[in-house]
Formats: sequence, structure tokens, C-alpha cells
Amino acid sequence: MEIVNMTTLSEAQIRQAAQILTDSLPMGWPTLQDALNEIEEILVPGNTLLAAVENGEVLGLGGVLAPKYNGNVFELHPLAVRSDKRRQGIGRAIVAALEDEARRQGGLTIYLGADDEVGDGETSLANADLYDDLPGKLAAFQPGTHQAGFYLKIGYKIVGVMPDANGYGKPDIFMAKRLR
Repeated sequence: MEIVNMTTLSEAQIRQAAQILTDSLPMGWPTLQDALNEIEEILVPGNTLLAAVENGEVLGLGGVLAPKYNGNVFELHPLAVRSDKRRQGIGRAIVAALEDEARRQGGLTIYLGADDEVGDGETSLANADLYDDLPGKLAAFQPGTHQAGFYLKIGYKIVGVMPDANGYGKPDIFMAKRLR
């Protein structure tokens, strides 16, 4: 497996990457066209979009958006791995390459927003009154099946939440990692 810049991918491989987005995150990209549009919007100067490729097949993709805060902070968006290839280190490899790219550009911090909006929620922050004892709720945080568990394992910390970002009881969880 190799991690490559998506600007080098063929049209068929871009479609594979878009299908991974749609399959992995249908709330964000419900159709293949939505995912293709997202990739097109991200594949612009200033952003970096990488793919994990093996034998010509795209296994996953991830991106960092143009830096903010005078070049100090990069947003990790999106990250998706083909469902049959998860738990094999592909996501971790993509994130490591994205972190390296952000460092190369002088980044000090990388962050992401992880919506907890599926069904009744996946984390202990879903359907909780986050205006009541937020520090206590964060201290007792349980990721459940949510992607926050993956990010916690690779060194990201919860740095904030936006209650009800996706409807009542459906927060956006902000996570970040120091790059230096």
C-alpha cells in the first residue's frame, strides 16, 4: 500500500474514492455525485487530499484543508476507509501522512469535527444535556462505536463540543492534536 496525492489519481480511482465517502459517511455524502463534488471542492491549491492505494485500488482517503490562524492550524477533513479494509492500519497511515504534511507546512495543531448524529447517537455525549456539567461529561466520555474512539487512540484529544449542532442531542465533537 502507498499513500499518494489524489491529484495523481485516474478518473476511475477518483470515483472509487467518492464511493468510499458515500459508503462510509452517507449522512455527509448521500450520493456518489455529492462525494464527487466534495472531492472536486477539496482538490484545490492550499488543500491536500491523499489516498491509500494498493494494486491500483483506492482503499481510503483523507485530507487537510488550507491552514487557518496564520498557518498554525490545519483541519483534517475528510477521512474514510473502505469498510472491508478497516482495522488494518490504513486510516492511521493516512492520518500520519496528513499530519506530516501539516507539519511540513509549519502547522502546530491539527483538528477535526466529529458529528455524533447517527440514530440516537453513538457516544456518551449524545442525547445528554451538554449545558449541564460539561466538564464532568467530558471527563466520563465514552466513544462507543463513534470514530472519536479511533482518534483518541492515535493521540487526539477532545478540545470542545458544539451541543445540538446536528439537531437536539446530536453534538459536534471537536478533537485536536499538537503536531510538534
